[in-house]
Amino acid sequence: MCGVIAVAGTNDVIQDLYDGLLLLQHRGQDAAGIMTYDEQFHLKKGNGLVREVFHLKSLLRLRGTMGIGHVRYPTAGCDSEFEAQPFFVNIPFGIALAHNGNLTNAEMLRKELLQKEYRHLTTQSDSEVLLNVFSVALLQECPRVLTPDNVFGAVQRVMHRCTGAYSVVALIGGHPCGGIVAFRDPYGIRPLQIGTRKTAGGIEYMVASENTAMQALGFAFLRDVQPGEGIFIDHNGTLHARQCVEGTLSPCIFEWIYLSMPDSTLDGVNVYKARVRMGEYLAEHIKSALRRAQGDMHIDSVIPIPDTGRPMAAGVADALHIRYREGFIKNRYIGRTFIMPGQHMRQRSLRFKLHPIDLEFRGNSVLLVDDSIVRGNTSRKIVAMAREAGAKNVYYASVAPPIISPDVYGIDMPTFDELIATGKTPEEIREHIGADALFYGTLDDVRRAVRYGNPAITRFSDGYFSGVYPTPEVTPELLRELGGKRSTDRSLPEYGEEEERQEMLV
Repeated sequence: MCGVIAVAGTNDVIQDLYDGLLLLQHRGQDAAGIMTYDEQFHLKKGNGLVREVFHLKSLLRLRGTMGIGHVRYPTAGCDSEFEAQPFFVNIPFGIALAHNGNLTNAEMLRKELLQKEYRHLTTQSDSEVLLNVFSVALLQECPRVLTPDNVFGAVQRVMHRCTGAYSVVALIGGHPCGGIVAFRDPYGIRPLQIGTRKTAGGIEYMVASENTAMQALGFAFLRDVQPGEGIFIDHNGTLHARQCVEGTLSPCIFEWIYLSMPDSTLDGVNVYKARVRMGEYLAEHIKSALRRAQGDMHIDSVIPIPDTGRPMAAGVADALHIRYREGFIKNRYIGRTFIMPGQHMRQRSLRFKLHPIDLEFRGNSVLLVDDSIVRGNTSRKIVAMAREAGAKNVYYASVAPPIISPDVYGIDMPTFDELIATGKTPEEIREHIGADALFYGTLDDVRRAVRYGNPAITRFSDGYFSGVYPTPEVTPELLRELGGKRSTDRSLPEYGEEEERQEMLV
């Protein structure tokens, strides 16, 4: 899971790219990069948050009316600053590329590029693989002149060759035939959207992972890039679009559960509203449990695990007619803890970042609402914090159903062995986290909450819940192969825990 942005403007676009990356920072805090073009390419990238990578001196030299940017999520095998995006090749015309997602056939493509195309790759990033596949395809389409037909022909070749998830922005030089290219894989697993802005100099375009980046910068949301669609914005500022291959929309449902900002609207579904509905549907299961308990279970207040849990907890509280209270306060001046070395340091820092409000717990029976439980270790610590603050009973609710399988499309979820739900029953998970009761939402309810906003979405990428993946190449063998390659020296935190909340410390 990363964030991408591209801007085609009438003046220098660096301010929009920089500000846009700040607005997409929740999608990746490990590294950032920007490349612009004004008859030559200008690049700055490195490890760290956006404000740590870019300074005034570097921003001033990133000139050009076209550019792309990227924020990288910390995934296995991407520890080096050389893995930061965008990547660049100089043939044909000069191409820079950044991408969000994961190629499931990257190793096969890597071998083919080396053995058949004589391409030397310098990193382990599948984004560099994707860039070179696109470069080869563009060479096959247009040895001399770049046209929209050539671009879309190359995109089509890429889609026939690459499997997995990819939302791509690319910058082609070679003035006067260059431009911005964007495309989304045939299943639309990762989001990609287009916005426009009218200026005195003409129409400007932005392509970004989420439209939250557009609103603050004065771009009007135009539409989502469709699965299998290619976009080309030429050097004259003209937008060309073409359906390059047939697409079947199967978006990642975790975008609405956790990944995206609440003010974003993806594929026609507002993230905030979807999360509220998830809470309302979860409340129905909690109501049933309360009836079965026949008075032995009582909830005084509903408390979210900030920040993603807030709209979900609001939905639960409204449906149960139980008071909503803020019980945990975030310290926003402590650096992001998930990149700290070692699980011990991350767990220790949780108490620095998340402080209970004792008065909301003392003597009360509380329901804590979270977006998901992956490993369960942080959930256990949060339950312990509530008890230490004086809670009489601590009930825990996860809007998402149990996570039973890894993700192969760009979220670095743990392997089977690390997922608590693959080795424990719900009752055993409850005992592990120390809660008096544990409630899970169902996959049908989560799907229903998203589909309510857009009934045309008939299928989701939710293999981490269902074990069924939208792309046919994902087999048990592939899952084991990918799991075996995950880095052992970076133990990423679980999704749903405080270290990865979406409000950024930048």
